[in-house]
Amino acid sequence: MHKPCAVIPVYNHELAVPAVVAELLDAGLPCVLVDDASGPACATVLQQLACTEQVWLVRLPVNQGKGGAVMAGLREAARLGFSHALQVDADGQHDLQDIARFIGESREHPQALVCGYPRYDASVPKGRLYARYLTHVWVWINSLSLRIPDSMCGFRVYPLPATLGLINRVQLGRRMDFDPEILVRLAWQNQPMQWLPTKVHYPQDGLSHFRLFHDNALISKMHAKLFFGMLLRLPLILWRRWLP
Repeated sequence: MHKPCAVIPVYNHELAVPAVVAELLDAGLPCVLVDDASGPACATVLQQLACTEQVWLVRLPVNQGKGGAVMAGLREAARLGFSHALQVDADGQHDLQDIARFIGESREHPQALVCGYPRYDASVPKGRLYARYLTHVWVWINSLSLRIPDSMCGFRVYPLPATLGLINRVQLGRRMDFDPEILVRLAWQNQPMQWLPTKVHYPQDGLSHFRLFHDNALISKMHAKLFFGMLLRLPLILWRRWLP
C-alpha cells in the first residue's frame, strides 16, 4: 500500500505556511501540521488551517526543534494510517512543483527513502552553504559511503515503517542535527535511498530558525557521536553491505 501525506514542522511561520498547505492540498497530499510551540499569531493560523479537510494539527506544548517536530509528525502520520510522509519546510524554501515527481518516485520504489538533492540559487546564505560542505565530508566518513550526496535538505519522502522503527529505537537529534543524523543511521541499516535534484530558494522575507553558531555546534557534536558509533558498528555495517 502506498498512502502518502505531507508532514510540516511549523514554528512561527504564519505568513508562509498557508500557501505551502494550499499547494500540497492542490497536489492531492493530505497534511499533518506540527505546531512546535509557536506564538499566538501562528497558533491561530494553524488552528484555522486544521479546520480544512485533510489537514491535521499536532500541538507541542514545549518547543522541540525541527527534528522533534518532524518525529512527532511522522508518528501522527503513521497513526492516521499513512504509509509514507513527505517532509516539507514551512518557510516556502522547497520547490513544491516537485511534489508529483517525489511522490511518483516513492510509489515506484516504496521501500526507499526519496531524498532531495538541492540546487541552490543566489538566495542561499553563504555561511550555511559553506558549512554544508564540511557536513558532506563527515557524512561520507560516518556512513562509510559516498551514496549520500546531501544530508541537510529536508525535502524527502520517508517510508514510515522503516523510519519509525529507527526513531523508536534510537535517540536522535531533535534540532537541525536531525536531518543528517537520520540519513547516516538509516545508511548503517542499508536503507534503500533514491536521490532527485530539487531547487531550493531562501525567500528574502523568509524566517529561518537556523542559529549559525549554536546549530553548527550541535551538528559538529552529532558528527563526533556518529563517528564513534560507526567505529563500534563497523563489522555489522560492512557485513550488511556485503550481503547479496
